[in-house]
Amino acid sequence: MKTRAWLRHGLQLGGALLLLLALTGVYASGQTLLAAVLLAAGVLALWTYSSPRSGALRYLFPGVAAALVFVIFPMLYTLGLGFSNYSARNLLDFERARELLLEERLQVPASQREFSLHSQGDGGLRLRLIAGEDEKGGEGGPSLLSPVFRLDSVSAQDLTLSESHSDGVNDSVNDSAPLGRELSMAERVPLLPGLRQLSLLTPQGQRLSLSSLREFAQSRPLFELQADGSLRHTLSGQLYRPDAAQGFFTGPDGEQLQPGYRVNVGWRHFARIFGDSRFRAPFLSVFAWTVMFSALTVISTAALGLLLAVLLNWQSLECRAAYRLVLFLPYAVPGFISILVFKGLFNQNLGEVNLILHGLFGIKPAWFSDPLLAKTMLLIVNLWLGFPYMMVLCSGLIQSIPSDLYEASAVAGAGPWDNFRLITLPLILKPLTPLLISAFAFNFNNFVLISLLTGGRPDQLDTSLPAGTTDILVSYTWRIAFQDSGQQFGLASAISTLIFLIVAAITLVQMRLTRINDAKAS
Repeated sequence: MKTRAWLRHGLQLGGALLLLLALTGVYASGQTLLAAVLLAAGVLALWTYSSPRSGALRYLFPGVAAALVFVIFPMLYTLGLGFSNYSARNLLDFERARELLLEERLQVPASQREFSLHSQGDGGLRLRLIAGEDEKGGEGGPSLLSPVFRLDSVSAQDLTLSESHSDGVNDSVNDSAPLGRELSMAERVPLLPGLRQLSLLTPQGQRLSLSSLREFAQSRPLFELQADGSLRHTLSGQLYRPDAAQGFFTGPDGEQLQPGYRVNVGWRHFARIFGDSRFRAPFLSVFAWTVMFSALTVISTAALGLLLAVLLNWQSLECRAAYRLVLFLPYAVPGFISILVFKGLFNQNLGEVNLILHGLFGIKPAWFSDPLLAKTMLLIVNLWLGFPYMMVLCSGLIQSIPSDLYEASAVAGAGPWDNFRLITLPLILKPLTPLLISAFAFNFNNFVLISLLTGGRPDQLDTSLPAGTTDILVSYTWRIAFQDSGQQFGLASAISTLIFLIVAAITLVQMRLTRINDAKAS
C-alpha cells in the first residue's frame, strides 16, 4: 500500500512539474490568457485524478477536455478572427507594429567605415575602423581603435573609440598589448549576432552601428514617435497617424506603413461577402457548386449502392460473397491513394482514360482545364469512393426486412420491380434518410478530394480573390487563407463561420429525423 501511495504522489508531483514548465513557457511567450486557461485546466486535471471525491469525473474528463481543446476552442477562435482584419499585412498587435516601425533606421550617406577585427586571446577582441578617404582619394582621417571587449549576442554594448595614426599592427592606444591576429571574413560570420549589438562612439561624437559584414555606418531612426501617438518621418517630416478602422499608420495621402496591426472590424467581412459584388459573385458560385456537388454525390452513391445491394441480396445469384468482397475493396483502400491514382488515370496526355477514349473515338477530353469536365471527373471519382459505404448500409437494411412480405407479394403475383417499389424502397428509405443527410454534410466539406484531384481549378478569371470552378466552400476558404498573396485570415474565418452554421443546421435536421424515426420504431 505504501508503495502505491508513493507512486501516486510521485505521479502527481511529476504532473505538477510538467504543468509548471508548460505554464512558464506559455507565459514567457506573452500568451497570458492561454496561460490562465492552461492553469485552470491543469489544476482541474490534477484534482480530478488525485482526489477520491472526483468519482465519475475521472472518466468524463478526457472526453470533455478533448471537446474543449479540439472543438470549442477552435470554433471560438475562428469566430473571433472573423471579426478582425487578421491577415499577412496585419499579423501583429498595435504595440509590436509601432515598435518595429520605430526600430527602422536610415543610413547616413558617406558615413561608412570599413573595419577589421583582431583576436587578443582568451576570447577578447579589438575592433579597428580603417581610415576613410577624402574627396581627393587620400586618407580622410586616422584609424579608430576600440578597447578589448567580448561579444554578447543578447545585450547591447557601447564602445568608445580612440584615434590611432600607426599602421594598426603594433598600435597600443588604450591598451598596452598590440593588435592581435586579424580575423578572416569566414571567422567574422559566426560573430555577426554579437557585432550587431555593438554601438561605436567616435571622438567626434558620432554613433556607428554594423551596416554590412565589412562596414560600420552612422544611422538614425526613420520615424519618431510624437506626443499624440503619430509617427513623423525624419526625412520628409510627414506624419503617419494610427487608423483604427484599417489597422495601419496612414499618411495624409493615404499611404500605409508596413507592417499593419490587428483591429476589430465588426461585420465588415460578412458585409463584403454578401454586399460587395466582387466577393458575392464568386462566393455564390462556389456555394451553388458545393450544394450541387454534395447532392449529386449523395444521390449517385445511394442509387448505385442500393442497386448493388438489391442484386447481392438476390438469392439465385451465385458467389454473392465474392462479389460483395470485390465491390467493397474501393472502400478498404485509403481515399487519398485512390484519388491520386484517378488523377493519373485522367491525365490528359498520358492517362489511361484518354488513351482508351482516343483509341475508340479519337478524342482526348481536357479533364483538368474544362470546368464541366473537371466537375464530371470529381463526381465520377467520388462515386467510386462512396458507393461501397452505401452498398453496405442498404444491404443491412434490406436484410432486416421480413421475408414474409416478399412471400405475400409473390402470392399476389408481384414482380421484382413491384417488390422494390412497394416494399424494399419504402422500408429502407426512412432509416436511410439521416445517413444520407450525414453523407451530404460530409461531402459539403470534402476538402481532401478537391485538394488532391483538381486543387479547385480551373480558376475563375474574373474574381479579385482566388476562386476555382471546382472549389467548394472549404477549399475556397483555404485558398483565401493560405494561397492568396494577402493571406486574409479574417475573411477566411468569416466564411468558415458561415460553413459552420450551414453544417450545424444540416446536423440539427439529421438529429430531428433520427429522433422521429426512433419514436416511430418504438
